[in-house]
Amino acid sequence: MKTGESRKYDLEERLISFALQVLEVSEMLSKTYAANHISGQIVRSGTSPALNYGEAQAAESIKDFIHEMGIILKELRETSISLKIIIRRPLVSDIVTAQKCLSECQELIAIFASSIKTAKNKNIKNA
Repeated sequence: MKTGESRKYDLEERLISFALQVLEVSEMLSKTYAANHISGQIVRSGTSPALNYGEAQAAESIKDFIHEMGIILKELRETSISLKIIIRRPLVSDIVTAQKCLSECQELIAIFASSIKTAKNKNIKNA
């Protein structure tokens, strides 16, 4: 079984890898007005979770932790929608890479939604 520190590191690494996947998809986008707009959005929302994860790990209270995790979840959901637009339009020629990125995004959404729910339940029990 993994220790808490090991799981934290794994999730941090997973978020960094996801940010790199998002950057790869962004760089594959066509150079149209629409693609440039989506590219800017996805770069911001897709890299933000990795950056905000450090904030969550340094939370000063459970309430602060839940708030930071909520920001990460919002950014992941925004990224998911951007990836769906990229795939449906399609704004990239390599749809498979974009679909893999979307799949990872959806898995991360599930992880963070579950973590927030667990943290809220613990917070209620400790109140």
